[in-house]
Amino acid sequence: MSQGDYQQLRRIMVEIISAYAKASGDVTGRDSVNPEVLRVMGEVPRHEFVLEQIKHYGYADEPLPIGHDKTTSQPFIVALMLDLLDVQADDTVLEVGTGLGYQAGILSRLVSQVYSMEIIEELASDAIERLGRLGFSNIEVRVGNGYYGLSERAPFDKIVVAAAPEQVPQTLIEQLKPGGRMVIPLGPAGEEQQLVLIIKDPAGEVRLINKLPVAFASLVMAH
Repeated sequence: MSQGDYQQLRRIMVEIISAYAKASGDVTGRDSVNPEVLRVMGEVPRHEFVLEQIKHYGYADEPLPIGHDKTTSQPFIVALMLDLLDVQADDTVLEVGTGLGYQAGILSRLVSQVYSMEIIEELASDAIERLGRLGFSNIEVRVGNGYYGLSERAPFDKIVVAAAPEQVPQTLIEQLKPGGRMVIPLGPAGEEQQLVLIIKDPAGEVRLINKLPVAFASLVMAH
C-alpha cells in the first residue's frame, strides 16, 4: 500500500472520529473533537504502530492486537481521551500503558514532554524502536508499573491511563498538578467500565466526571 493510500485512510479515519463524536455528544457532553487532536491524528501513521501482518487494518476504527494479549485502542477512544485532557503545548504528560507507542506519538506532537510507562518490557522496547525510527524525540518510555506513576518526574500537567483499575490510584492523584486533568477508565475487566475525567482544582480538590461506557484491560496493581 502506498503512502498516498495511507494518507487517504487517515483522512477517512478522522472523518469517522468526527462522526462518532457528534453521535455520542449527548453522552460525553462534547459533540466535536479538538481540531488540533484531529489534525495530528491525520498525520501520525497508525499503521506503523500495529503488528506487521495487520498493517492494512491500521486505520480501522477498532482496537487492534499488538501482541502479549494487548490491543491498541480504537482511534475514536484515543481522540476522545486526548480531547478530554485539554492538552496544551507546554504540558508535561504522563501516559500509563505505552503499548506500541501510538497514543504517545500523538501526544508528542501536542505537548512539550511525554513520559510513558509500560509494564511489559518487550512492548516498551518495541515502542522505543518505533518512536525513534519515526522521529518522535520528546517521549521517554519507561519499563515499570504505571499504577504507581513516575514520582521522579512528577508532578504532571496531565495524566492519561490506557488500562482500567477498579479505583483511581492515589499515587496518580498525588502526581497530578493542581489545575491538572486525568483521563482514566475505571471498573473491573469484563464488567461495565466508565471513562472518567478527573479534574484537580487549584486548591487540590478532585472531581470525577463519568463520560462514556468503555472496555479496557485491567491496570496491574502489584509491583
